[in-house]
Amino acid sequence: MRLIPRNSYMEKIINVIGTPDIKVITGVRRCGKSKLLESFKKYIDENIQDANIIHINFNLPEFEELLTFRALYEHINSLYKENMQNFVLIDEVQMCEDFEKAINGLHASEKYDIYITGSNAFLLSSDLATLFTGRTFEIKVFPFSFKEYVRYFDLSDRYEALSSYIKYGGMAGSYLYKDPEAKYDYIADVFDTLIVRDIRQKYKIRNTQLMDRIVDFLMDNISNLSSARNITNVLGSMNEKIHHTTVGSYMQYLCNAFAFYKIRRYDIKGKKYLSSNDKYYLSDHTFRYAKLGTRNMDYGRILENIVAIELLRRGYEVYVGVLYKKEIDFVAIKRSEKIYIQVSDNISDDKTFEREVSPLLQIKDAYPKMLIARTRNDEYQYEGIKIVDLADWLLEA
Repeated sequence: MRLIPRNSYMEKIINVIGTPDIKVITGVRRCGKSKLLESFKKYIDENIQDANIIHINFNLPEFEELLTFRALYEHINSLYKENMQNFVLIDEVQMCEDFEKAINGLHASEKYDIYITGSNAFLLSSDLATLFTGRTFEIKVFPFSFKEYVRYFDLSDRYEALSSYIKYGGMAGSYLYKDPEAKYDYIADVFDTLIVRDIRQKYKIRNTQLMDRIVDFLMDNISNLSSARNITNVLGSMNEKIHHTTVGSYMQYLCNAFAFYKIRRYDIKGKKYLSSNDKYYLSDHTFRYAKLGTRNMDYGRILENIVAIELLRRGYEVYVGVLYKKEIDFVAIKRSEKIYIQVSDNISDDKTFEREVSPLLQIKDAYPKMLIARTRNDEYQYEGIKIVDLADWLLEA
């Protein structure tokens, strides 16, 4: 498989070399965490002369004897070298029983610079502070962006490239398959494995049929407002005896494993977050095609999903904006920066254009406003709103 540099992630890792944090690489299955760790190892080899690298990949049978925390801890200590920078790189750390005990012990010794990846359900963002007694630094990895997709295939026509990316997405492992059905089989298998092996294993889920139905509902309702209660009502109409707290827990498990990202609502006028009804977006939009089929492709929803994940990839906090009962697709916030964004597939129709810009025109503050669509035109302004082609916007990062 061809490898391309993922510079933004590498920069984040390189910038924390030597800090006392435990560096934790997270992200959905098969998004490239292990390859990123390998690239980082190569960087250390080539740039740090006094480095001693202790690299353990629990996917390989040669490390089978280290599957208890005591064996792991003692093995790493046996490889420690005085007067050198000792780097510990561990892939799929959750395969080691009580791995957190080994990591905490190594960290407490203050002798190692520690980097780990692991299965998402066992290495959750919300659990890091509980698992590790030292401070953690999380590097969040996503599937390939459109820009990375273009680089991987060396594509020159950005509009044709975007049409292809919409169909095949950012799960790079699928790129090895030439047949579209084989690509989608691979992507569906990744998603099913993520649910079966990770979520069901950790949370000991017995009602697997309910989990499958919740997944299908969320996939089918990408960009729609959803809540545990309304999903319970829909599924309850099928004579299912379920409780909304169970549904809410299953939804949270899916987000914990980076299958979905929950986007909360933000009251723009009242400047407050709203607690009821959120939107859910897939970590990669092609999971929806792989699981539900491609016959009824709703491009508007898919483009919205792509923009949501790209904003998260760029480090924004992302919310759904609410203003006078109208909705702004995204409010993207990063420190003092704020951007209001609408997303549309096609704005060539006057009525569609007016519908998309109307909510933005009602916002009275001075923060930038943007409408992103497949215009195939250069950027232009409309009453203070920046109109941007989607392919151009995705490539600008």
